[in-house]
Amino acid sequence: MTTIAPAIPAATVKAKPCLFMAAILFSLIAAGCSGTVAETKAPPAPKVTVGHPIERELVDEDDFSGWLESSAVVEVRARVRGHIQKIHFKDGDLVESGQLLFELDPRSFQIAIDQATAQSKAYEAQKNAAEKDVARYTELVKTGGASKQQLEKAEADASSYDAQINVTLEQVRQYELDLEFSKITAPIAGRIGRAMLTEGNLVNAGGSDPLLTTIVALNPVYVYFSVDERALQRTMRKRAETDSGAPKSLRERKMHFRFGLDSDTGYPHEGILDFADNQVDSQTGTIQVRGVVDNKQGLFVPGSRVKVRVPVSDPYTAVLAPDTAILSDQDKRYVLAVDEKNVVTRRDITPGKLLDDGMRVILPAGGEEKGLTPADRIVVLGLQRARINYPVDPVASEPASGEKSAGKD
Repeated sequence: MTTIAPAIPAATVKAKPCLFMAAILFSLIAAGCSGTVAETKAPPAPKVTVGHPIERELVDEDDFSGWLESSAVVEVRARVRGHIQKIHFKDGDLVESGQLLFELDPRSFQIAIDQATAQSKAYEAQKNAAEKDVARYTELVKTGGASKQQLEKAEADASSYDAQINVTLEQVRQYELDLEFSKITAPIAGRIGRAMLTEGNLVNAGGSDPLLTTIVALNPVYVYFSVDERALQRTMRKRAETDSGAPKSLRERKMHFRFGLDSDTGYPHEGILDFADNQVDSQTGTIQVRGVVDNKQGLFVPGSRVKVRVPVSDPYTAVLAPDTAILSDQDKRYVLAVDEKNVVTRRDITPGKLLDDGMRVILPAGGEEKGLTPADRIVVLGLQRARINYPVDPVASEPASGEKSAGKD
């Protein structure tokens, strides 16, 4: 027996595909709506490192290029003629004042002393004989046994011998000096150069006397540098404002300065200014200044180049910020400040000089600027992630040693 299924109305067959398509479309719309909600969710605030500007006591300084010179340089020459018998130093030694350097053959000088001494004794004997004649003729003149002319001659002979004794004694002193000068000693303490003549050479004294060696004093040493005319005028105006009464010399002011060698980092050494030339060089527009430096340890070699830093103001308190935290916008300089709601704002500033540690002086606010204070917070790291008028997640920077720092790169 064959079963026949009931017939389905044509309208029902046509409606099912429409319901199926509607269900699919509804699911797609629901999925799309849920995706839109996820995409519009606000992202977290970016993390940035913030720090406070710092206050520090500063002194304005000018930088110059200079050089070291010895406080004394002596050319050692012989004062008498003779052959070099002995050299008592090694080239480059450190010598003390009065130390024996060269010794000339002393025999000729001793012979001259002995001859002059013997001559003075001969004159002494002749003087004694003449004085006896004077005494005898004095008595004979009283009795008429001798003439007055004979007495006068005896007196003249005695005076002549006395004068010749004095001359020969002065010659003895001169020859003794020559003997002393045959031992050539160091006139100053310092480092000696090489011996220009060796043992056995003849040394002439006078206009043709040769150079034996040189000695350079090592303590103290001088630092010379040239100050330009503009810096000099600034300093002179400052003196006029602070000086009372008679002007003081540079040595009386006892002004300190710092300097460093080419191999030094910064300006680790210190000295005192003690001399300035009395006029400006019209060719260069500079004036030469000198400072004196203690060199007990022998660190400084005359002739070396140095960098010099001289204070030109009284101490003052300045606000500093890392130079890397300062941004530029055409002719404006600004930093990114973070307010109490952690929102980034722009703070226009006027930067000053850059210090050796990478900190920049922030000049006092002027015009529309607000400036900076140690209470402010500024972005020091992550500047590229911070956007003006948008919040950030601030992380405090580590304070520098000895002060509350704005951070380091």
